[in-house]
Amino acid sequence: MADEGKNTKRSSSRPPGKEDVPSFRREHEGADEKPAEGAQADDSGVQESKTSFPKESPAPEEQEEEVESDTESIEGDLEECDNSEVPTEAQKRPEKVEEKIPEAFFYKYEDIYSRPFVTDDSGIPINLLTLKHSFGYDCTRNVNLLMMDSQTLLYIAGNQVVLQDLKTKSQSYLRSSSGGGIGFITAHPTKQYFAVGEKGKKPNLIIYEYPSLRPYRILRGGTEEAYVFGDFNHAGTLLASVGSSPDYTLTIWDWKQEKIVSRSKAFSQDVYKVTFSAGNEEQLTTSGAGHIRFWKMALTFTGLKLQGALGRFGKTAVTDIIGYVALPDGKVISGTEWGNLLLWEGGLIKVELCRAGHKPCHSGPVSQLVLDEGELVTVGKDGFIRVWNFEIIDAADSVDDTGLLEVEPMNELHVGRNVSLSFMSKVHDSGQPVWYAQDTNGAIWKLDLTFSNVTRDPECLYTFHSGRIEAMSVSPVTHLMATTALDRSVRIYDFISNSQLSEIKFKQGGTVLTWAPCVVNPEGGLIAVGFEDGVVRIIEVYDPKGLPVLAGQTNTENAEISLKQAFKPHAAAVTALAYERNGDVLATGSKDKTVFFFAVGDKYEPIGFICVPGPVQALQWSPPSHVKRTLLILCENGFVLQVPAPSPEEQDTVSTYQIKNLPTQYFRFCSIKSRIKLEEEIALREKKKQEKEKAKLEWIKQQQEMGKEVKEEEPEEEPEEEEPLPPLYIPEEPSPILCGFYSAPGKFLLSLGGYDSGFLYHCEFSHDLQEDPENRKDEPFEVIPIEDTDDNPIHQISFCPSRLLMFCGMQNGALRVYPLQDKDLSVNTLKEYWCLNVHDNDYGQIRGICSSHDDRFLITCGGDGNIFAFNILSPEDVHKELKAKIPSPRSDLEKKATEDIEDPNAYNIEEVKQKKDYERIMKEAEEKKHKKREELIALRHEFLFLLQKNQELPEHMQLHREQFEMDPRFSEELNRQTAQRIQLVQKELAWEHEKHLIGLQKLRNQFRDSLAFDTVVHAIQSNHQISTYRLPAMSEECYQDKERPSWKRTVLEQARKQAENREIVTPETRHMHRANDTGIFEGEAEKLKTSEVRKPTTHYIERKHEQIRKIVEKSDTMKAKIMKRKAEWDELYKSKPSGDYENPKDVEDIKEAQENMGCYMLKTATNYRVPEHRLMNTEKKLMQLKSLEVLIHKRKVNMNKEIMSLRDLKVSIIDEIKCLVQELKSIQAALDSSECLPLPLIPQLHPDEVPEKKLEYDSDILLKFKEEQEAKAKLQEELERSPSAHAFRYECLRAPSIKKIDPMALAAAAQPMKTVSSVLTELQNVFEIEKAEPTEMELEILKREKIKNLYLQETLIKKINALVINFDAELCFLRHKKLKLDVQMKSADLRYMTWYEELLILKNLEKQENLLQGRVSALISEQEAMQSKLNSYLAQMEDRKDEIVKLQECEKALYANFQASLGENNEFSHFLTKVLKKKINWVEKKEVEREADEEDEDEEENAEESSLGTDEENSGSEDEVFDDSVCPKNCNEALFRHTIQLRQKRLDIEKALREKKNVAANLRKKYNALAKKAKVVETSLDTADGELETFQWEKQQRLNELYVVVPLKLHQVEYLVNGEMPSDFSQALVFTRQSLQYLQKRIVDLRNEKIMQRGIYKKAQEQHKQLVREKKEMEIEIRRLEEKCNHLMMKKFGRLVDFEAVQAHSVNIRMEELKVQIMEKEYVHSQELKEWEERILDLQQQLMKLTKENTSKLQQLNQFCLEKQQLETKLDSLKNDLGVEFRGTRTTDIKEKVRLESRLKHMVRDTALLKEEINLLSRKDGCLRDLALLSRKDGCRLLQPSSLQGSQTPTESFPLLTLETVTNSTSLP
Repeated sequence: MADEGKNTKRSSSRPPGKEDVPSFRREHEGADEKPAEGAQADDSGVQESKTSFPKESPAPEEQEEEVESDTESIEGDLEECDNSEVPTEAQKRPEKVEEKIPEAFFYKYEDIYSRPFVTDDSGIPINLLTLKHSFGYDCTRNVNLLMMDSQTLLYIAGNQVVLQDLKTKSQSYLRSSSGGGIGFITAHPTKQYFAVGEKGKKPNLIIYEYPSLRPYRILRGGTEEAYVFGDFNHAGTLLASVGSSPDYTLTIWDWKQEKIVSRSKAFSQDVYKVTFSAGNEEQLTTSGAGHIRFWKMALTFTGLKLQGALGRFGKTAVTDIIGYVALPDGKVISGTEWGNLLLWEGGLIKVELCRAGHKPCHSGPVSQLVLDEGELVTVGKDGFIRVWNFEIIDAADSVDDTGLLEVEPMNELHVGRNVSLSFMSKVHDSGQPVWYAQDTNGAIWKLDLTFSNVTRDPECLYTFHSGRIEAMSVSPVTHLMATTALDRSVRIYDFISNSQLSEIKFKQGGTVLTWAPCVVNPEGGLIAVGFEDGVVRIIEVYDPKGLPVLAGQTNTENAEISLKQAFKPHAAAVTALAYERNGDVLATGSKDKTVFFFAVGDKYEPIGFICVPGPVQALQWSPPSHVKRTLLILCENGFVLQVPAPSPEEQDTVSTYQIKNLPTQYFRFCSIKSRIKLEEEIALREKKKQEKEKAKLEWIKQQQEMGKEVKEEEPEEEPEEEEPLPPLYIPEEPSPILCGFYSAPGKFLLSLGGYDSGFLYHCEFSHDLQEDPENRKDEPFEVIPIEDTDDNPIHQISFCPSRLLMFCGMQNGALRVYPLQDKDLSVNTLKEYWCLNVHDNDYGQIRGICSSHDDRFLITCGGDGNIFAFNILSPEDVHKELKAKIPSPRSDLEKKATEDIEDPNAYNIEEVKQKKDYERIMKEAEEKKHKKREELIALRHEFLFLLQKNQELPEHMQLHREQFEMDPRFSEELNRQTAQRIQLVQKELAWEHEKHLIGLQKLRNQFRDSLAFDTVVHAIQSNHQISTYRLPAMSEECYQDKERPSWKRTVLEQARKQAENREIVTPETRHMHRANDTGIFEGEAEKLKTSEVRKPTTHYIERKHEQIRKIVEKSDTMKAKIMKRKAEWDELYKSKPSGDYENPKDVEDIKEAQENMGCYMLKTATNYRVPEHRLMNTEKKLMQLKSLEVLIHKRKVNMNKEIMSLRDLKVSIIDEIKCLVQELKSIQAALDSSECLPLPLIPQLHPDEVPEKKLEYDSDILLKFKEEQEAKAKLQEELERSPSAHAFRYECLRAPSIKKIDPMALAAAAQPMKTVSSVLTELQNVFEIEKAEPTEMELEILKREKIKNLYLQETLIKKINALVINFDAELCFLRHKKLKLDVQMKSADLRYMTWYEELLILKNLEKQENLLQGRVSALISEQEAMQSKLNSYLAQMEDRKDEIVKLQECEKALYANFQASLGENNEFSHFLTKVLKKKINWVEKKEVEREADEEDEDEEENAEESSLGTDEENSGSEDEVFDDSVCPKNCNEALFRHTIQLRQKRLDIEKALREKKNVAANLRKKYNALAKKAKVVETSLDTADGELETFQWEKQQRLNELYVVVPLKLHQVEYLVNGEMPSDFSQALVFTRQSLQYLQKRIVDLRNEKIMQRGIYKKAQEQHKQLVREKKEMEIEIRRLEEKCNHLMMKKFGRLVDFEAVQAHSVNIRMEELKVQIMEKEYVHSQELKEWEERILDLQQQLMKLTKENTSKLQQLNQFCLEKQQLETKLDSLKNDLGVEFRGTRTTDIKEKVRLESRLKHMVRDTALLKEEINLLSRKDGCLRDLALLSRKDGCRLLQPSSLQGSQTPTESFPLLTLETVTNSTSLP
């Protein structure tokens, strides 16, 4: 529960879910037995309840940690507890034996189930609500169905487990213990128990006994938040459970002892299921989101451990696994999301099963798999149950690379339409198996899976809503309720008889529902339902028995539902419905931000709608207490509106239903929660500050009362720096409004979600109606805090007026009840409440709360699909009525069926209105157009008739056409208006115009610009011509592919970049490492300095350190030299070539020769193998084709460029000839006509030379096109002569050409015009001159001019002819060049065709080649991985061998040390040898020997076993028994201890040696196994390579079948038969000339190379002989030097010595360091001892001083006592004098005297003892033991003072302080 942590008023004193482990001194089987005396509560005052509930632990935190820890940690804790020190009394107690929970132990259900939370002193009865019945069913859970027997059905409903009796239809309930919800239920194999896994913080897992329903065991600490699934093993002894987020813990329980056996994290994502394997209970399986995991339980020294292996999907797509089943042989079959079955073996998918034709096994996810009587049963979400042959599936294996295997089911059952099965439970009824199935679409089915002739059809036992309940309402007159959900159904329930009466289905899901009030329908039978498509339906509930019964029919139904009316006011889902208090108006709200009003009557008529600023959340009409009828509208986005009820008569609905003048008040919620929190923080800080001030004043007052002066001038302590206040926060998106209601006219209360949850906000509408609603920021005027609702807001609020109760539905599914003392809500009113967790805490948000019409029942519905009915304060009442009264039907109910709206896309009411209005307007416009057209046609006919009459008149009487025209001013005005309209239209269509222009440009770019025109260039004089290649534009991809680097280049480039990066990064990294090293050295130096400062050392220690350092340096230097020398020798030996050594240069030359010698084998040969570099695939062939295509295109483009340049040359020549001809004409104008030569013709461009001009157009072309189009219509032909047509033509002619004219062309056209005008001017001048008679001078000038003109004429003509001839020559040359290119292009086309055919063949073979290549690649990668593992194993084995050799050497050295310690002729050598070799039984020895026996030892290791080991075994086998724990007499005790130490070392060495050998043997096993696998892989790789090579050869043969065209000339054919060319060239070979010449040259080169190699070989033989001779001589010399060296060593040392070991010998550095440390410690300890001695002396002096002071005070006290006694003696004497006459012997005085004398003796003795104490205290060794003799129980001593001079006896005793008291008083302040 959310309020679980607070003080609650419960019948039990402890909160639920906090029970501890039982002590078992409680009730067992007998429920009435009293608890044992040992189980009583301790002295803490906590009383136990008189139940069988276990005792509370004094430290619950420790207990929780204990529960969470593993078994081994618990044992460790127990050991620590045993070893810890405990008091003496505790040691005397017997050790506690771990008690087992008795079989007959039970908990009491009353002590563990969660009760309602009630605030303290509230007076609210705890039984305010009692559960009456559960109507819903949470069918969306994966598993929510459990059959305990043939008539009892279990399922989870929120916080309850419901036990449904199938026969009596009655229910019983088990509540959760924590109130946090229930995660799962599962049954014991015997059905004697069932487990309930709960949800909440540290939830419990409770085992109940069935059918008594008593709690049997409570398992704690299995998960953090919630249990998801659980399963018992087949034997029922263990229980496995799995938790939800965040821990996903898998726990194995010994549930009868409430112990955790083992635990592990199941996965990092959601886990759906866990089960034990039926065949092997040590195996478990878990599955969930995208995974399946296989677990094994292994028994280890520390207990049972879980080992999980994750399933690998491989090539199969990853899927969520809901259902699976473990097979007896260890395999697992699981379902998939797409419906197929997966067979798992060894953590891998062995095969995927499907049906024939690769159809899935189920059309959807497989939710459950069951092994039943040797058959596999699968349950699918598609509603099918299929039975498969288990043996076929168990032996299934893949037959191809797809991994699929087709299997057909033996039987199948289709349960029904719209059925989605998720789980089945089996039970036996009368010996027959019966299955009960859970349908996620809201049903429970009873199934018969016998598949026989008498098999019964599926029976639907119960139907429910599927998913969350969207809305609920109760009848205002009877005990009926209606519910709706998104499953498209509306259901009617009778919550008196606890039954569902009727159900109706629609096409869309329901979203809101309300029952019509009595003022609308007194019978109480009308219900308004809103749906997700915006439709509102009025349905009617009636009793069918009230209808007339037809003959032969009977009405047996309890209730029926009929549709009365359907209308669609909204375009989105309906979210709210509300009837006005008088029943006149129905308001509907929707997510489309509208509220629609309807006039309520026999038929609901629309009034109108208003638009609101956000989606509507709720609607509420003002209650009858308010004067005005207003509607409160709550929007999700924080807006609240208030509108009055619209009147149907005042609304104008002709054009629209929208109400625009309805006065509306707005309220836009502005978040103030941040400000509230800030004010609370300020108040809290102010309170703390005041408390500090108050405490300070009290302290001052106390000081003053004690008489101390408090200086006011003292500066106050500096105040602590306060943390800054949190800033104000307003969420960007407004918090959603969840619910609200009127509190007073114009005032309302709101509950919000999101950031602003936790309060009820009291708000009021503002009177300012002018402000824009979007800009408003309104704040509530009062805030009511609601306890524990910051993350759990109120979603629903309902009132019970008769009982003054407010019911609140929370987000976590809890139900709260607030008692209302008065009608006004306030802060104090909502402090006390009653709370109970009802629905699921995670997704069971309460969607509706309603009380019955008589306020005796409360109904709740939630998001978990559950509906609960509660009794309000009357659980014991026996209701008189057994069934609710059902309304009677209307009289006209069966007259006519109501038309429903089934199309979800149908128009709503407003859209229908707007559509009708639009159709009306369009119809009127069309009619108006039609009338105008008729008028125009009539006027045209009249005008034509007048024209015809005018033509029939005589000519002089006919009117001219211009006279028919109107005043031109009219035309001008019309033209002006038309121009304005055109301009306006152009502006309106500017965007469209631009859009079409861009579209046109895109089309040009796509189709025209990408096409190269076919241009033909003609010769001027000859008939020759040349044309361009017609080419489409080449795509950029081809060029990109062409320019793309090869894979080799890419790899090299990447390697180069990586090397550069390494070069860049390496210095930085090196610098960083250097910096790090420097930092480390600096840190170490600082530590050394600190240690030097902290540890005072002597010069001797420093010298010792320096001496050790020098020895170590010297030893390290010698070792480094020796290692360097060894490394040099190793390097030299490594460089020694082996016997089969080959020179790398020779090998490289041979390889190069083999690669370059060429393979001249025919491709058709059977032994031909395709070289690696010649292997061809589809990608390479495509690259070849693209490169060839690009090359062809480039060549053709280059040729086209040359042709186009030739065309441009012709254009320039024509322009030049035109200029020359013009100039020639001007010259010939000055000559006589007889002298003029004929003008050369000006060449013209042919149309095919400028094909691009075909797509150009101007106004004339457009006008011509328009005229052609208009000529098709007769009416347009008649109007061609009309003024409007002339005007249009005139405008078109005046319009400029659309074609863009080049300015250079305009200039070129203008230049000839200027030339012609100048020529005309000159001619006029000549004609004027000719009129006069020329002179001689003029004649001479004319003659010269004539000669010049004749020369110029001839020159110009020659120039023109030269231009023409040169152009024709250029054209002919280019034509020949193009012809050669045509030949090459034809060859290229032929090659392209051949390559394309090869590409087709390669594509057909590509799939198979890829499969083979992929297999080879996979095997190569696998082989490389295995090789790397083998290398690592070899390296590890070598390391282990070295370690074994070192250990054996250590063992030999140990025995040598032992022999050396024995010396010669030691009489105890035999005994000590036995002691040394004696075997000690280790704990682990047997296991090690057992493992060692199973492993094979290497021969090398066996050979290296020492003889001492054999002696040890022999000695160990002797039967002689001796005691090795006692040293024999006369034996050296040091030698005996040394032998014992050596034996311990030997045992350690032998143990380490066994471990190393075991490790080596394991490595050898792994190596051998992996080597076998590697051989298999190598064989598979060779096979795959062979298959690939064969495939390549077959592919080459397929390619060889293609015909290749090779054009040859006759001189290229050298294949002749008898001097003639044969007719058959099938045996001929085609070579290029270069390759043939290369072959001929290669023959000569190889002959010369062969001769040269023979000479080199002879020289190498002679050199080899010389080297062999030198080697023998060197070996003789080495042997001689070795003998000489050995002789010298024997002569000097007497034996052979290892000089390297002598040189590298060093001191024991560790021992020397330890010695130095000991010296340092001794020095430090001596210093500390000195300090402590000084402190002891000081304390002794202080003690002496205090003792003296005490003694003086004692003496003074004694003196005072003596004086007192003297005074008393005098007083007594005076008294005695008064009674002298009565003196005599009195017994009382005598006795008193004796007593005083004895007291005096005691005082003397005590004084002596005190003196002894003083003497003891003055000594160093203290007086602790002696003082213990003098001490008394009460800590004080009574002394009798005595006088040394024998003073009078004292009359009474007095107390004196002992030394203990004095000593203790010194410690006081």
